[in-house]
Parts: sequence; structure tokens; C-alpha cells
Amino acid sequence: MSAGLKSIEKLKYSDENSFLLIAGPCAIEGRDMAFRIGEKIAEITDRLRIPWIFKGSYRKANRSKLDSFHGIGDEKALNILRDVGEEFEVPVVTDIHADEEAAMAANFVDVLQIPAFLCRQTSLLQAAAETGKWVNIKKGQFMSPESMKFAVDKVKSSGNSRIMLTERGTFFGYGDLVVDFRSFSAMNSIAPLTVMDCTHSLQQPNQSSGVTGGKPELIRVMARTGLAAGAKSLFIETHHDPNTALSDGKNMLLLDKLEPILKESLSVYQIVNPSP
Repeated sequence: MSAGLKSIEKLKYSDENSFLLIAGPCAIEGRDMAFRIGEKIAEITDRLRIPWIFKGSYRKANRSKLDSFHGIGDEKALNILRDVGEEFEVPVVTDIHADEEAAMAANFVDVLQIPAFLCRQTSLLQAAAETGKWVNIKKGQFMSPESMKFAVDKVKSSGNSRIMLTERGTFFGYGDLVVDFRSFSAMNSIAPLTVMDCTHSLQQPNQSSGVTGGKPELIRVMARTGLAAGAKSLFIETHHDPNTALSDGKNMLLLDKLEPILKESLSVYQIVNPSP
């Protein structure tokens, strides 16, 4: 595990020979669901001694349809994120979409995430960097891994080197994504931490129904392969009942299936990254 990760507030097990897990629901739908999911992931990661950041979007700004779920209210959702972090003593991450959201969200969370579609937005990257928080930049579906250097440089220009780069696939036609696992070789050379987004790399966007599809049954494959290719972290969205989830239910992993995937992934990581 990268020594720099010790600077992430509240991160447990950073001394273990383990990948970093970023996991939680797609969106914060309410307090009870967030705590139910957080409690289960906390139990699993404590057993396996895997460092974990709780993920939840306080607002879903990029939706296909006007009537899609956007959130329960910014302040309400951000307070829930903060409370989950305090209850389970773990850091939390959420997406931001506009410059003014950076400082606001930074009051509640430990890591700010830049959505893939916005990874070239200079002012957004700089606003996130200026908070001093870790910044997770998702590689745009239209970007090469090498070109993410420029996004990293925009964050570093504000004096912040706490940067994660996330691979989430590249557009293939109109309705699918493909992951070039060579990207980790390139991105490992330009950022302290690389992340395999096992959820969104399996999305099937631009469906005629206006509801994004996905193949969560392949999350296990993406996790193993990403770690074998050099990723240092896994991003997995999970829910206790994806069929009733208000956002991206077709992409999320059933929470009960998380532990065996993490166990297997930990074995792969430790083979690729043996202890000294």
C-alpha cells in the first residue's frame, strides 16, 4: 500500500499488504440505507483488514432522463455521508460537478471525486485541489490514459499532489464500454494511486429506455484483472437490494456478494505485490 495513503484521514489498515477499497451505494437515498450498507462493508473490511473509503453521491447531476432520481437534497445527503464516516471511522468520498461544490463538499468528506465527463474541466480540478483533499479523477470515456497527465498537472498546479486516477472504460460504439488494461501501466507513472472502477466499466450507457444497463455479474472478473494489471485500488458500488435502488441499480453489486470477491481480489493483489 502506498505510504501516501496514510494522509487520508481516518483510513484504517493502511499498513496492510492490501489494495484500497472504495465502496458504497451509487447515491445516498436515505440515512437507513447508507448505514445498512456501511455497516456491512465495515464488517467485511475489518475481517479482511482491507483499507476502505465509503462512497456515495450526494447528488446525481448526470442523468439520462429528466425524471431520474437526482438526490434527497444536498445538505441532507452530505450530512449522512459525514455521519457514516464518523460512525464507522472511515473516510468518505463523493462526486462534485461544479467549482462551488468543492469547498462545500470538502466540509463533509475526505476525498473529492471528479466525474469522468468532467475530467478536463480546469477550474473544477483546481477548485478540488485547493481544498487540500485527496482528488479522485475518473478517466474520461473519451481519454487515453497518457492524456490524463494533463488533468493531474492541473491538480498539482494548485499545490496538491494527493491524486487518484480511476479507469472506468472507453466508449465502444453507442452502448458499451471496453477497458484497455494497459492503461494502468501508463497511469501508475503519473499518479500516486490508480483505481479500477469495476462497476462503471461494465455499464451499458445510452440505452433507448433512458436507463443505463450493466453487467454486475462480471465485477469479479474486472476486480481480478485490474489488480493483476497493476491497479492499486478497487471501486465497487454495492447495494443490499439493487432492484429497488433509485440510481444505477442495474450496475451495482448485490451486497451479499461482496465478501467473496474481496477475498479473491486480496489473494490476487498479494501475488502481484508480495510483501518485502
